[in-house]
Amino acid sequence: MIIQRVVLSSRPGVNGEPVAGNFRTEEATLPDKIAEGQVKVRTLYLSVDPYMRCRMNENSGSEYLLSWKLSEVTDGGGIGSVEESKDARFAAGDFVTSFYWPWQTKAILDGKQLEKIDPQLVDGHLSHFLGAAGLTGLTSLLGIREKGHVSPGANQTMVVSGAAGACGSLAGQIGSLEGCSRVVGICGTDEKCSILVSEMGFDAAINYKKEDVAQRLHELCPAGVDVYFDNVGGDISDTVISQMNPNSHIILCGQISQYNKDVPYPPPLPPAIEEIRKVRNITRERFLVLNYVEKFAASTMQLCQWIKEGKLKAKETVVKGLENIGAAFQSMMSGGNIGKQIVLVSE
Repeated sequence: MIIQRVVLSSRPGVNGEPVAGNFRTEEATLPDKIAEGQVKVRTLYLSVDPYMRCRMNENSGSEYLLSWKLSEVTDGGGIGSVEESKDARFAAGDFVTSFYWPWQTKAILDGKQLEKIDPQLVDGHLSHFLGAAGLTGLTSLLGIREKGHVSPGANQTMVVSGAAGACGSLAGQIGSLEGCSRVVGICGTDEKCSILVSEMGFDAAINYKKEDVAQRLHELCPAGVDVYFDNVGGDISDTVISQMNPNSHIILCGQISQYNKDVPYPPPLPPAIEEIRKVRNITRERFLVLNYVEKFAASTMQLCQWIKEGKLKAKETVVKGLENIGAAFQSMMSGGNIGKQIVLVSE
């Protein structure tokens, strides 16, 4: 059987910006027969995420992320339907997901790496299992619960950077649901600011490209910042940290401004900001959602419940066609999207 697949064609360089041309679509042959324990799947949706930038380097810089190899198929979060199964847990017609889904139209996968998903949990929006009800939502929810120390009734203010992105747009909503009294987002366009406030329940939003972030934070967070959901790192984070209260908490979700730079993760803070962090006893611990696998099932049910109740709104930017996944990746890394970036491979 002839299928389409996407491979890594070239590396952008450790400090380079990724472009669509780093990926190549090509034909490949899939075996007609599957072995015991294997499942043949048709790909429906693929997830495109900022962490993948690290996988484009020869060395990902992380012990838990494998680098993609040149001229070999790329992979990530995916959802598909079962066409044939030799694993007793799956039958033709089941919907399944995996963190290691190859970027190709059809695939033969080991049943052990698949998990069955129920479309009814998300009112039929299967793609939500890659975003708000998937690893993105889990990262936001567990990050806040494990590292944010949010207490209902404590009158806490949360600031979210990269607030219009996949994690950020969920984190602000979850912060409110978990008990923060005020949530302020930071993003890069007036349109994104408007959507955060009018649709996603943020109390206010700052356009860092047009506004003085330090001044606006003073105005919007007069009692200081208690919880900071940090998606970006860099200058924006330094500005937020300088306005954080004693014994406050930073949730280190991602450092997108640092992904194209050869620096350790998490990147060290400038000396003056690190001194503020120490003096005020601000926690800034690395957060890795995969360390909390035992909490995934209950947390996923909580996310699905909020989605069905309309309390958690899932924004998605959907691009059609496997051949466009490279362009989708480039757009996402340049900050052009709102919410989760999804590629629709087949319907």
